[in-house]
Formats: sequence, structure tokens, C-alpha cells
Amino acid sequence: MALTAITNARVFDGEKTVGVQTVVIDGRRIARVGGDAPRGSEIVDGSGATLLPGLIDAHVHSAPGSLALALRFGVTTELEMQGMNTRENRGLISDDDTVADVRSAGFGITPPGGHPSELMPEGFRPKWDLPPVMPLMPFSTTPEEAAAFVPQLLGRGSDFIKFMIDDGSVEGHPGLPSLDQATVNAGVAEAKKYGALTVAHALTLEATRMAAEAGIDGVTHVFMDQPHTAEIISLIKDAGMFVIPCISLNASMMGITGSGLADDPRVAARLDSTWDQTLRSSYNRYPQGKLDDVYDTVRALDAAGVDVLAGTDVSMPETFFGGLAHGASLHHELQYLVAAGLTPARALRAATTTTARRFHLSDRGRIAEGLRADLLLVDGDPTSNISDTLNTRAIWRRGTRLAE
Repeated sequence: MALTAITNARVFDGEKTVGVQTVVIDGRRIARVGGDAPRGSEIVDGSGATLLPGLIDAHVHSAPGSLALALRFGVTTELEMQGMNTRENRGLISDDDTVADVRSAGFGITPPGGHPSELMPEGFRPKWDLPPVMPLMPFSTTPEEAAAFVPQLLGRGSDFIKFMIDDGSVEGHPGLPSLDQATVNAGVAEAKKYGALTVAHALTLEATRMAAEAGIDGVTHVFMDQPHTAEIISLIKDAGMFVIPCISLNASMMGITGSGLADDPRVAARLDSTWDQTLRSSYNRYPQGKLDDVYDTVRALDAAGVDVLAGTDVSMPETFFGGLAHGASLHHELQYLVAAGLTPARALRAATTTTARRFHLSDRGRIAEGLRADLLLVDGDPTSNISDTLNTRAIWRRGTRLAE
């Protein structure tokens, strides 16, 4: 197989800008960073462009065609926080370089009738074929039940364990059945016996506190029900947790649509009418929320040294899951993170090396010798103007260039 050499592009290696470097791809891996292009290699001239690691969306829910859509935006890996792409179901995905790679929690631990059931309209049925192996439904109401489900989920191919801590107050369903502290504690303790990563859905400050007290590794949202306090920031930091803010989801919950993003010709050209309509809609379940409070919280977390990861909570092309579209919304999330006060470089780390490190994806998230050749070449310099991440020139997944 011929070598590919990407020349004359400035390189952001996942941590920092390392200047103009030649990056050599050999098969599925990065063979070298720096030096001259090997004789006989295929040359990709990156003049005027920036080479980034393939982006990682740290919070998605898959839908038919969504992994292909994500890859068209340079998102080479998606982390599924509830869905069917567990190890037993994703063999074909792993070997298909026309779609994003995926890791999955399977289904989250929640009580019967608990989150996310309140989001589904009565009678709604997703429009896709069932997978070869249906994921386990770990409905739990006691510590014993939650603990018992953990090894079963891991045995069935879940890459991490998710807990739903949600009383429905943000979604307009107060009193929703929710896990209590003892049940979360027991499930997390059991997961630790197996060395499994744990995450929690938590949209309120109190749910975030519960997750921290249970020893959860990270929360998949930033709370939106009230401003942050110094106490909760310290609790998150001292617990060593990461946070996936999903500002784009919070904005949608507040009734803010993605119409501005959908109007961007760089986005519109890659969306069909169904996704365009979805992006132009919103959840609109918590209009009393204040986006400035969310920005302040994210800025405080970043200033405290908490690992902030880029994720969107994008789901299906349905207007009641509106304001989001696979791939496109991760670029929107990067813009939101910068609006919250992160530097463009820190936002880019949130979508590459920081997420790879926290989810133990040691083969990706950086541009370094020996790693997967998951790469995104964009015109301009997103370390100065984060919007430049949408200026796609070329995308590689495991060294295979995505057809334009």
C-alpha cells in the first residue's frame, strides 16, 4: 500500500500546535510526524490548512445513517451514551471506513418509567431495524438490582456503565422515578470491582452532587437548573470527575434552535431535509433556563482544572429531539465552548485528546506516530477561529480518505 504524505499544513496534534509538519500515513496508522515526504508517496498539499486529529463526540445516541453523517463532518468517533452499538453489535462498524467508529454504554441503569421514557411521545417507535443482539434493559429500583446488572452489561459488550439520575424536573416531568443515592452508590462500587468506567446523566445540581458522592468518573451534562457554586465546582474537581457539558443540548432545552448553524452553507451542504428540519427545531422543555449560567459554570469548571469534554447529546432526526444533528453539532459545541470562555485550543482538546484519555481510547485523539490515522484537514486555523473546523478539505478514517 502506498504511503500518503500530508505536507505544508500546520498541525494541531491534539494538545498543541506544532507548526508546519509533514504527516505520513502508512496503511491505517500514522507512520511519522515531521521530516520530508517519503519518495513515491501520494502527496496531499495542506498549504493554508490545519491538520487535526479526527474529532470525538463524547455524547451521542445513534440513529440510522448517523455514523456516516458524523464522519462527513470529520467526527471519526462517537461515544454512544444509550443505544445498541455495544461490542456484540458493531463488528461491521469497526471495519467500515465510511462511518464513524463508536463506543457504547448500551442502555443506562434507570428505574422502570424513569428517564428517558418521558422524552418519547406516546406511541413513538424508532424507525430502524433491530440489531442482531438486543441490549440489556437494566431497570433498577434497589442497590442490589443495580449492582447485579453491572457485570451483565459488561458481559454483553457495554464499554462503560451509565446511570440515569433524573427526577424529570428539567424535562417538565417532576416526580419522574429516579435512582436514589444508595442505588447509584451500589452500582458504581460494583463497576469499580471490574475496572469499568462510569458516567451519569445529571441535568441538575443535586443530581451532579449525587454522582460525585457516588464516585462516578464523569457526568454527561452540565447542570442547568441553577447557577454554580464554589462548593459544587470543588466537589467535582476533588472527585476527579470529567464533565461533558453538552451546551448545545442545554440551549435546545431552553428553546434555542440550531437554525443559525443550519443556515451555514458548510453545514447545509451535508444535511438532508430531515436533519435540516431537526436542527432547526428544539427540545424547548426548560425555557426558564439561562444560557449565561451554563457558560459561567463551564468557565468555572475549566478554570478549576476539571476535564471538559465536547459532546452534544445528538439523537434521532425527530423535531422533538431538535436543535442537534450528528457531526454538525459537535462543531457547534466547540463554538459554544469558546463562547463560554475556553480558548480554541482547549476546545479542540475537549474534542480530541482529553476525551480519548478519559475514555481510555489510547489509539486515537492525537497526531502521533503509531496511532490510528483518524485525521481532519481544514482550511484556515481553528486555533485562532474555532469556526474554521467546518472548512473541511479532507477526512481520513483509519488512513482511508473519505470520498468527497
